[in-house]
Amino acid sequence: MTATDPVQLTADLIRCPSVTPEEGGALVLLEGLLSAAGFHCTRVDRGGVSNLFARWGDKGHARSFGFNGHTDVVPIGDATAWTHDPFGAEVVDGVMYGRGATDMKSGVAAFVAAAIDFTRNTPPDGAIVLTITGDEEGPAEDGTTALLDYMEREGEAMSVCLVGEPTCPNHMGEMIKIGRRGSMTAWFTVTGVQGHSAYPHRANNPLNGMARLMDRLASHQLDEGSEHFDASTLAIVTIDTGNPATNVIPAQARAAVNIRFNDLHSGAALSDWLRGEADKVAQEFGLRIDTQVKISGESFITPPGALSALVAQAVQVETNQQPELSTTGGTSDARFVKSHCPVVEFGLVGKTMHQVDECVEVAQIHQLKSIYTRILTDYFA
Repeated sequence: MTATDPVQLTADLIRCPSVTPEEGGALVLLEGLLSAAGFHCTRVDRGGVSNLFARWGDKGHARSFGFNGHTDVVPIGDATAWTHDPFGAEVVDGVMYGRGATDMKSGVAAFVAAAIDFTRNTPPDGAIVLTITGDEEGPAEDGTTALLDYMEREGEAMSVCLVGEPTCPNHMGEMIKIGRRGSMTAWFTVTGVQGHSAYPHRANNPLNGMARLMDRLASHQLDEGSEHFDASTLAIVTIDTGNPATNVIPAQARAAVNIRFNDLHSGAALSDWLRGEADKVAQEFGLRIDTQVKISGESFITPPGALSALVAQAVQVETNQQPELSTTGGTSDARFVKSHCPVVEFGLVGKTMHQVDECVEVAQIHQLKSIYTRILTDYFA
């Protein structure tokens, strides 16, 4: 039987304009392909988000290997800046161009192709579960979380899971992600008293308090890192008054900070710290400061062990490179999967993700399928 071509599947997926939250035909394509290959497929749509659950093998099997990924992509930005059609999947000199080429339609295509061919050629004693969402690049509230909720209701399970996000900084096989930092954003609204800038004693300038608060937060060292994580970071991402006049002290100022934190902290503890600092400044300056916090995900670690060793061995054999076990980078849907089962991430080189002329080397797609196939072979051996 003809092998499933991950390059052609990547091209077919890129040609689906699945900018979050649009499904764009990507999950319909995958559902048809997987159903024809004997996978039990269920659409798990929620909150206007499209998701696909697919399982080969018996439900509730003691050994179940899971793959997780997403078909949604970020917007293309300025279309005139692209030198290739962002939804054309053009191949030039062995490189495929298009939105999602790296992040992460190639990863989805590779694990779908590996799973289909593996079950056809060497049906395993166990189950293979694919959870594919259309809401990783967006709010991520009704994507992988909806799939995990569905699995809990229906008694579906993954023993372990591999997320196919691009993980390699520069070269194929460089890095496996065994954890991620937590992420949170805090918004501050400082309210004072508006007045004439020539008579500041008759006003209460919220910018004075805002400047003090931002300095206190940005100057504070959260930690020096932990065993598996770099030091936590806090970045001021915006300060704004919306005041066009130079002779008016504004009534309000707004700012936001983003924190990427390691396993020495929890989102709740950092939220308490942020509110405490805001309260101190509010009292010092006689201002009102309202603080809103959104925790996008807690930090997590899958300690080096059987799963990371399984993936590392396959990567080394197929790429001749020993991968680093890392927790660097932003967030991914692994932050949700980690509550269900042990999870690691491995995928392509991610240098062009979210960029104009996003692209992937065609040879790497084939290589990634080979790595995923070897992982399945070794897991079910």
